[in-house]
Amino acid sequence: MICVYISTLMIVRFISASPSVTPPLLCTDSHHALVTSNSWMRASRLRLNPTKTQVIWLGSGQLMRQVNICDVPVLSTQIKPVESARDLGVIIDSQWSLSAHVAALCRSCYYQLRQLRPEIRSLTSDAAKTLVQAFITCRLDYCTSLLFAVSNYLMQNVQSVQNAAARLITGTRRCEHISPVLQMLHWLPVRQTVEFKLACLVHQSLAEQTP
Repeated sequence: MICVYISTLMIVRFISASPSVTPPLLCTDSHHALVTSNSWMRASRLRLNPTKTQVIWLGSGQLMRQVNICDVPVLSTQIKPVESARDLGVIIDSQWSLSAHVAALCRSCYYQLRQLRPEIRSLTSDAAKTLVQAFITCRLDYCTSLLFAVSNYLMQNVQSVQNAAARLITGTRRCEHISPVLQMLHWLPVRQTVEFKLACLVHQSLAEQTP
């Protein structure tokens, strides 16, 4: 029998925050969910790798302080819950604030901008725009809809990346206003981009069209 290790599997369990839900009960419930999932995967010739499995508790800060669990049984191993986990390129933190994801996104984009700066000077405006779109805009657009409910502080951090990319293409100085530059490049600000994408998804769903 040939088994294939599955690369990405997310198991979501909604657990009540009532006082009757104790840490041992949380561990038992989580272990039961993993055993059930593992049985289904074995029947489908897939295999769950406990050494690469991550467990994360999601909830408010007050709720997270009540969950004091050091180890969670996953098949034959014990796994410590993590503060953040990556799933399909998105970093999910325990409070679902996406602060870790935004920090990693900005760090990656600024690194790419620093690498592109020497090359941009020798390119035409159209070629520079294409290059920045390939390395920066695609990163900003990936799973942008998840940023709809983030704080203004995090949204401003992402907007700063777009502003830096626009200044790199056009040679605009930091003291100059960025809105006319974004309009010239036909770039929507990040928040408007998020709202536009969500509006398109809602419209397609209401029209019974596949997004």
